[in-house]
Amino acid sequence: MTPPNPDFPADPTADGPTAAGPCRRSVLRQAGLAVLLRPTGLAALTGGFAALSGRAAAADEAPALPADGTPFQPGLVTDLARALAKRPYAAPRIDDLPDALTGLNREQYAAIRTRPGSAVWAEAGLGFTLEPLHRGSVFRSRVALALVEDGVVRALPYDPARFETEGVALPAFKDDPGYSGFRLRARFRGGELSDFAMFQGASFFRLLAAGQGFGVTARALTLRPADAKGEEFPEFRAIWIERPGPGGPLVLHALVDSPSAAAALRMSLRPGDASLCDVEGTVFARAAIDHLGLGGMTTSYLFGPHDRRGADDARAGASSSGGLQIRTGAGEAIWRPVRNPQTLQISSFLDENPKGFGLMQRARDYAAFQDDVQHWEWRPSLWLEPLGAWGPGAVTLLEIPSDSEFNENVLAYWRPKATLAAGAEMPFSYRQHWCWQPPEPPRVALVSGTRSGRGADNRRLFLVDFTGGGIAAPGDLQNQLSAASGAIPSSILYRYPERDTLRVAFELDPKGEKSCELRLNLQRDGAPLTETWLYRWTP
Repeated sequence: MTPPNPDFPADPTADGPTAAGPCRRSVLRQAGLAVLLRPTGLAALTGGFAALSGRAAAADEAPALPADGTPFQPGLVTDLARALAKRPYAAPRIDDLPDALTGLNREQYAAIRTRPGSAVWAEAGLGFTLEPLHRGSVFRSRVALALVEDGVVRALPYDPARFETEGVALPAFKDDPGYSGFRLRARFRGGELSDFAMFQGASFFRLLAAGQGFGVTARALTLRPADAKGEEFPEFRAIWIERPGPGGPLVLHALVDSPSAAAALRMSLRPGDASLCDVEGTVFARAAIDHLGLGGMTTSYLFGPHDRRGADDARAGASSSGGLQIRTGAGEAIWRPVRNPQTLQISSFLDENPKGFGLMQRARDYAAFQDDVQHWEWRPSLWLEPLGAWGPGAVTLLEIPSDSEFNENVLAYWRPKATLAAGAEMPFSYRQHWCWQPPEPPRVALVSGTRSGRGADNRRLFLVDFTGGGIAAPGDLQNQLSAASGAIPSSILYRYPERDTLRVAFELDPKGEKSCELRLNLQRDGAPLTETWLYRWTP
């Protein structure tokens, strides 16, 4: 059965990640609707940012992008980003789309689809095709798109013949309106072309592994999430896509811009049973930056076995990811189930030179969700592996109250301890694994389940399962269970050798506290036998 890959949430009223922001009720939208829906104003590859937004170019505005037919040199996008960061930020215009497009509802906008056979490279017999995506009410922003073929820039102008619509008439444009992003299709295991990646909205992008449906969303750059100063949503301004060679990856180059910074990224995408995306980038600070996020990723979590707050729902669960997995610089394996809390929760996991982290979907059984439409069990896990030493900082987790399964209300990213002064630059690189499971699972028993419910005398009962590595075999274990606040009056271990699982059941007495940090792992002779399970309980 082929998993559905919807371009838009099934709920047309939901303010999901494809609408005005990652979450309708999220503090991540402090900057307002205009931030994500603001057109970038790039009309072609041959002029400067200001000129292409319909204004006369000024000496202090952005440099011109390379003209059609010019050589695409290594380092070109990095040089553009560096020059862009030295100029004042030029906010693009927001009124260049006609009412015929801005007035569309979500279903009407979704009806604007790529006409069969019109994709770039459709007749070339390559392992990929590229489909530019139309601008409209949901995605008003525009990104300049160009191909790089034989080392030369080839602009990708707007062509209405690329699209077919159902009940929507595309208006005539005096000037090139550009595109809102693009979709990539690829051949998995030598089969037919199917969805592989999407780049659309701010600096968001998503990939799939073979057999999956779109889920977690990555960010090219994250600036000041849940910050009192207000979050910035950096935007793709221009993307150059190299024509792929036989059997090779697809390489693209992206120019990102925001009031506080510009950035250049080189991304190498390779589809597979675990799809890979290698990212090399540099951030150029236009202003001082004290809250930078690298490797940002967002996901949705509405309810599950340990958190059914307000869920009057026939399904067993609804979430694109179940938890945050971390491999620290010291090698500790951590699993932190995510929640849909009543109030914003921010957690920082201090570390130095982390080995990896990611938002993971471990529940791969239909029974875990029993959702015949969304099939959450098909959603990707996203594991990020830093390339090189990232130094001190923190894996940071934001959990935001949500009342819709289409809100991406969970955000994880690496926050370097170092800040950036105005004019400074920071290189970085990492590898993303869009996968069913990470490439190197921890060599300990994994957390396979977390359940929570009401206990006696206003206590909370927790059931935490560990599976693998013979964890349920006879032998002495040290139960390393603790609460930073509150108390744990009782705990007991249950062994299930037939399924190689050990369950730790315990009660938490909050003792009136507003939150309790819980920590659990199992050891033998001081050596860990399991992941470290972390959890923040709040009422």
